[in-house]
Amino acid sequence: MIKRMLINATHVDELRVAITADAVLVDLDVEHPGQEQKKSNIYKGKITSIEPSLGAVFVDYGSERHGFLPLKEISPEYFITQPEADSPADIDIKKVLREGQEIVVQVDKEERGTKGAALTTFIALAGCYLVLMPNNPDSGGISRRIEGEDRDQLREIISQLSVPEGMGIIIRTAGVSRSKEELDWDLKVLLRYWEAIKQAAVAKPGPYLIHQESDVIIRAVRDHLRQDISEVIIDDQSAFHRAKEYIRQVRPDFIEHLKLYSDIMPLFSRFQIERQIEAAYQREVRLPSGGSIVIDHSEALVAIDINSARATRGASIEETALQTNLEAADEIAKQLRIRDIGGLVVIDFIDMTPARNQREVENRLRNALQLDRARIQVGRISRFGLLEMSRQRLRASLSVSNETTCPRCEGRGSIRSVESVAISIVHLIQETASRNPNSQIQVQVPIDVATCLLNEKRDTLHEVEAQSPVKVVIIPNNHLRSPHYHLKTTRDEHSKLTPSYRLVKVPKAETTPQKGLAPASIAEPAIQQYLKDDIQPMAPTKPQGNGLIKRLWDLMFSSEPTPKKPAPKLSGNRKPSGQKQQPILPRPVVENPQQDRHADRRQQGPRPQQDRNKQRRPQQGGRRDERNRDQNRDRNRDNRNRDRNAPAAEKAVEQIAATEMPVVRPVVPPAPVVEKMVEPMAPVVEKPVEHVEAKPVAPAVTPEPSVPAAPAIPAEKYQTNYKGLSAGKKPLQQVTTKKSE
Repeated sequence: MIKRMLINATHVDELRVAITADAVLVDLDVEHPGQEQKKSNIYKGKITSIEPSLGAVFVDYGSERHGFLPLKEISPEYFITQPEADSPADIDIKKVLREGQEIVVQVDKEERGTKGAALTTFIALAGCYLVLMPNNPDSGGISRRIEGEDRDQLREIISQLSVPEGMGIIIRTAGVSRSKEELDWDLKVLLRYWEAIKQAAVAKPGPYLIHQESDVIIRAVRDHLRQDISEVIIDDQSAFHRAKEYIRQVRPDFIEHLKLYSDIMPLFSRFQIERQIEAAYQREVRLPSGGSIVIDHSEALVAIDINSARATRGASIEETALQTNLEAADEIAKQLRIRDIGGLVVIDFIDMTPARNQREVENRLRNALQLDRARIQVGRISRFGLLEMSRQRLRASLSVSNETTCPRCEGRGSIRSVESVAISIVHLIQETASRNPNSQIQVQVPIDVATCLLNEKRDTLHEVEAQSPVKVVIIPNNHLRSPHYHLKTTRDEHSKLTPSYRLVKVPKAETTPQKGLAPASIAEPAIQQYLKDDIQPMAPTKPQGNGLIKRLWDLMFSSEPTPKKPAPKLSGNRKPSGQKQQPILPRPVVENPQQDRHADRRQQGPRPQQDRNKQRRPQQGGRRDERNRDQNRDRNRDNRNRDRNAPAAEKAVEQIAATEMPVVRPVVPPAPVVEKMVEPMAPVVEKPVEHVEAKPVAPAVTPEPSVPAAPAIPAEKYQTNYKGLSAGKKPLQQVTTKKSE
């Protein structure tokens, strides 16, 4: 199975991200300018009202509707006084909180309909491989998608990480097969960003936006990019570079999977998923066997009905019902992901008599829901053929973000007939005439309803005017559509003398609401994203192994001696050739050993085994000696040039290593200056040189990996300037690292 991530960013007013598996749409995310996701945004808000009956407070965080913050989602660090009871149900909320108190909140659920957003004070910062919860030490662990040996390995790595006290972390699915250094790098990035959030929380009075969640492209790469994704294809140049920069920082092993699409045919049409996306907007979805499912939405419940329709492939009625229900289970799981339907879902399956068929359909639905990232609870099929389930809403559903309520039916899906509307208007005219005598009743109705009233209901209207001293005026309005109408009662003499055709009223624009084409103004966050070039720490290395630059670096500048291969032993039958052994000349004394990259190796003295191997080499004279002398002279000249250009080369290699693969370079300690350096005697030298014993060299201590650079604001100012938001008494959770044992 080939899985791809397709990103369509060619249209300015729409950005779509789709995940496919063998040309089958698996997941879809659509975002429009001005309607960006608010979930996971962090705000500084102000408590506007405290409701003990609801056990919650309402917070003004900058939106039109105030957010709902229950007591169980409020961190104890914001309590003004210490609560007497331990249980949240027994705490007097008015004693521990006060109106006007400033508080840092995060959006847990977005606004939906007339309901405000659900907020929480337990902040969660999502990184590449970790999720940091800086003020929630009780939560943490490993993603439920990670199983087996990977889970055990990550559990050992968590115990080795230096997690600050009072904090918790969650290992994400992308953290599988990652090393301790990479997870520790991600943790340090999140800790630094949390320090910036705390500093911004006291910068000015609220409400205002502190942190804004990433756009749909970054979220898709962060949440969905796994080892099973073979390609990431983007059809826009700017979006391609933005995604490439993010992947290069956090997932360098996936940079080769990123591709730019430049064909004339649209990207989604090339992979045959455009029609599948259009099916997500339909009320009825067809099944392969001929059946169908119908999805109806209500305020807090979604009803899904399965119809056999034209499904006649089964040998019997039971087999037809079973096959249709199995296909419906797979399609329902897919539609729940694509449309992001949340809340309570009730599924009406086709009645099946055997209990084993019911269990098979339940298992099929549970297996299909395993691909979903949301938290889901599934019940069992009842005796009425109903199955209840609940699903977590990850984002704004497709219907909310892309659809508007029908102005005629107001979301019901059907309207009253012309005759029914005409009769209801006659009833209202009769009631109004009995209550307001000596008045004029003006009724503006659509043209088809007015035609019915003036012809089929003419006699009834004459009876109303005869029984009550009123005058009924029917005004056809071409701006109205059935079943809308306007009824007005007036006693103004001027309006009575006005011709009826001049009384036509044009409805306001709010009667038929439409989404504006211009994007809404977006508030700028107080702090920008932490994955920027100016504050970016070292990126993690690839999990596959060391790259080319790392191997070259270790080969050239590693302080550990390179293991030598043992010299081949000469067998007794082989006769040595006439090769002449070259004399070992003494190396020049280096005045500044720090510039000589191999000074520490030369100070280790002669290697006896290597010398013995050299003595065993067969001797060869003649032209070989001249060629060796030329090679030695060229090699010495290259060494001098390399030492002269060492600073520039070192700087260039460091730049390449910082951009491609951030490797922590071990610092080589400077070696002491050797007064005299003499090589061992060679057997061909007539006067042997006296061997001088070199001074002992202290063993090189390999330094620990360097910590990423501190944020723009020094750490000392965090402790001096930050006072917290809980009535100026108790600050937010401070970052204190556990002492390593």
